[in-house]
Amino acid sequence: MRLGVLVSGAGTNLGAILEAQARGELGGGEVVVVVSNRPGVTALERAGAAAVATAVVDHRAFPTRALFEEQLIAALAAHGVELVVLAGFMRVLTPHFLRAYPDRVVNIHPALLPAFPGVDAQRQAWEHGVKMTGATVHFVDEGTDSGPIIAQVAVPIHDDDTVESLRARILAQEHLLYPRVLRALCEGRVSRDGRRVRVRP
Repeated sequence: MRLGVLVSGAGTNLGAILEAQARGELGGGEVVVVVSNRPGVTALERAGAAAVATAVVDHRAFPTRALFEEQLIAALAAHGVELVVLAGFMRVLTPHFLRAYPDRVVNIHPALLPAFPGVDAQRQAWEHGVKMTGATVHFVDEGTDSGPIIAQVAVPIHDDDTVESLRARILAQEHLLYPRVLRALCEGRVSRDGRRVRVRP
């Protein structure tokens, strides 16, 4: 399966995916292009170091979201992308984009959805005083972090945690969870019945 990864920043999840690919742990999946909506970000350097094609589609260069997304779709289509992987991509995708890749866009979120959707979920959990949070990989739908859940991992919140220490521990789990889910997708082990998603061993 040909994967296209959309990024906006440092790309640490991209790095974990590329490392898993180098170890042969993506189940036949291959990252064929990394597309950023911001030029000069570290994620592009990670892709280049792994000899993966890159493209920049700067959202600021387009007068409308639709035109921006048309260029995103074109950049992915040029590389025959079959599955779109969001890895720190900080733009909300519209139904126009999602129709181009129906049920083939996935994202990772640093919380146990449906709790704490949106930005800075780690701080939301810490400030709310919950004792458990984590990370979620989900299909992307038209809402904000509201798509069907594929897999989750729990991360306890310790009494001495700061937002930053919690953020780091969740991120470490994201780096383990995301490649495992992508492998399952690439191996055809993920099935969906409405909002219920099953990952076969």
